[in-house]
Formats: sequence, C-alpha cells, structure tokens
Amino acid sequence: MTADFPSSFDALPRFVRVRNVVEGRFVEFDFAIGEPSLYVELVLPPAAFEEFCRHNHVTMMTEEQAQQVDADMVKWRYGDQDSHSTEVDQ
Repeated sequence: MTADFPSSFDALPRFVRVRNVVEGRFVEFDFAIGEPSLYVELVLPPAAFEEFCRHNHVTMMTEEQAQQVDADMVKWRYGDQDSHSTEVDQ
C-alpha cells in the first residue's frame, strides 16, 4: 500500500440511492464509492441515514445513473440478450 492511498480514496465520489422508506422508521438505500454500479445495500433509521450522508459527503444518484445501474444488474442476472442470437439460419 502506498502513502497516497487514503487521500486518493477519500477523494472518490460517494453515491446514495434511496430504495425504500419503511413506515418512516428505516431508510433502505444503496451506497457506492467511486462507481455507482458497485454498491452495498444498507438500512438505517432516518436520523442515522442523514448523518451517514453528511459524514460521507454523498451525492444522490441521478435518474440516469440509477437506470444504468438497473440495466447493468439485469445484464449480469440474465445476460446480454443481443449477444445470444442463434446462427440456425446459416
């Protein structure tokens, strides 16, 4: 590990995407560092969620980023439909 790692890691953008708020008691959300498509799913009470976001200086994921993450998830789960064409007619 280099001495530059912590400062360069700290400079990476952090993203949050709220998935659900459960009866006002819990916030279910995705948290990503550096790349929106590589995330962890977390659950916190609302006050802790707000503090988490402040502490991590998060950016809320845009609708376009969320759509790209969803498309990537579908591709990983079901494969790329365009690349599975058959060559039966040849």
